[in-house]
Amino acid sequence: MLKTFYILFLVLFVSFCTNAQEIQAKVTVNASRINTTVDKKIFVTLQNQLINFINSRKWTNDQFNESEKIQCSFLLNLQSIVEPNVYHATLIIQAARPVYNASYQTALVNFQDQDFTFKYIEYQPIEFNENRVQGTDALAANLTAMFAYYVNIILGLDYDSFSPKGGDAYYQKTQNIVNNAPEGNNISGWRAFDGLRNRYWLSGNLSNSRNNIVHDVIYTYYRAGLDKLYDNETEARSNILQALTQLQAFNKEVPNTMVVEFLLQTKLIELIGIFKNASSDEKAKAVEILSQLDVANASRYKDELR
Repeated sequence: MLKTFYILFLVLFVSFCTNAQEIQAKVTVNASRINTTVDKKIFVTLQNQLINFINSRKWTNDQFNESEKIQCSFLLNLQSIVEPNVYHATLIIQAARPVYNASYQTALVNFQDQDFTFKYIEYQPIEFNENRVQGTDALAANLTAMFAYYVNIILGLDYDSFSPKGGDAYYQKTQNIVNNAPEGNNISGWRAFDGLRNRYWLSGNLSNSRNNIVHDVIYTYYRAGLDKLYDNETEARSNILQALTQLQAFNKEVPNTMVVEFLLQTKLIELIGIFKNASSDEKAKAVEILSQLDVANASRYKDELR
């Protein structure tokens, strides 16, 4: 009897581990701009379905403990009704990872996608098939393609931050989504001609092997930099400065890429904190680099890191 119980426990435990998911996402659907003729309960259903879609799906082949799950949030702001059951929206994506030996969470993603139109009928299946991204209804498929795309962006950045070029497989998945993305009226952001700062360019920047230095930057910044701040602040700061120097070199070689702006978003306060106690030479170097990479915040770096 005891042996039978043990075997049953082992089977259940293995089953639990095998199905342990990687993402712990919070999804919020904001429908405040949608007129009162639409039953708002629909958007509560949508929100719950999206939470279940992201958090219950197995996105990788690896096992994640509860404490290792990637914390992220998606804010879907519905802007207008394009036609019955079709909505235009913006999507804010945020994700963070813990810093070793600290209670601090550092941002991996903080981005707003401003061009998102999708179809949703209450209780419609929210599923994603990597081999059939387009689906049978393009606007309905655009909903799942969008969320699957950004989940894989988050996974790629998280893996990159822990091992050199660890996120390659997930960037390739985003490229597959882009290459097979839904097409049709009101669908945009997946093509080169849709703009200079969209899903096409972000995925291309991250999946192109010619941009391998970007992945070195991510790994050095997070793993060799932030994760070492507690044990050896001087070495960690030097590594972070090295990562910024590499990013500067990349930016000179391939100017105006989306990925540089994407990586530096929301890093202002973090970077000022890192270099606040640096030597005068390191401060000067950091200000020089960051003023070129993050032009919009150049004056802040100069003022804060004198």
